Amino acid sequence: MIYEFFNWCVWVFEVIGDITGLGYFLANIIVFVIIQPSLIILFFVLWISERQRNKKIAIKTK
Repeated sequence: MIYEFFNWCVWVFEVIGDITGLGYFLANIIVFVIIQPSLIILFFVLWISERQRNKKIAIKTK
C-alpha cells in the first residue's frame, strides 16, 4: 500500500513537471523547499497574530 502511494506521488510530480515544463526534480524542489516551508511560516505567523489578538480581546472583556 505504501509503495503504491509513493508511486502515485511520484506520478503526480511527473505530471506537474510535464505540465509546467519544469521537470520532476524542479517540481519536487519547488514544493518541498519553497512552498511547504513558506506555508509553515505563514501559518505560524497567523497563529501568533491570532493568539495576540485573542489576548487583547480577553483583556478588554475583563
